[in-house]
Amino acid sequence: MPQRLRPVGPDFVDRAPVRLVFGRDVAAAPESVYRALAEDVTGLPQWFPAVTAARPTEGGREVRLRGGLRFRETVLVAEEPGVYAYRVDVTNAPGARAWVEEWRLAPAGAGTRVRVTFALDGTAAFRLGCRLAAPGVGGAVRRAIAALDRRPA
Repeated sequence: MPQRLRPVGPDFVDRAPVRLVFGRDVAAAPESVYRALAEDVTGLPQWFPAVTAARPTEGGREVRLRGGLRFRETVLVAEEPGVYAYRVDVTNAPGARAWVEEWRLAPAGAGTRVRVTFALDGTAAFRLGCRLAAPGVGGAVRRAIAALDRRPA
């Protein structure tokens, strides 16, 4: 059943009880990576295989994942080409109470260093589940970043 999460701001990334951080360097320029993240919402499933559908909404987006998880999100930070962050406002993830995802893009030679932070809070079971899922989530995120890098600019 969908539930409304606590409205937190971008600073939640630094103070969340659970922080999962993943990264990878890619050959694409920061501007190209940023455009795929922030401007091509419906293209998300093409490079992030866990995503089955995504559509823009007023001030954010709606995203569906394999396995049935759904998210209604609000964009918190959109600073091209360096930071794109959004808050999950409504989800059907059991036990979630607050959730922010931040994508930081920094030049790395001719390409981009991509760092993704999942800032999470919820019930004890939710927090434990997030920690246990970290290796799988990290692998999925790194594979998605690699696929994003292979997309035409």
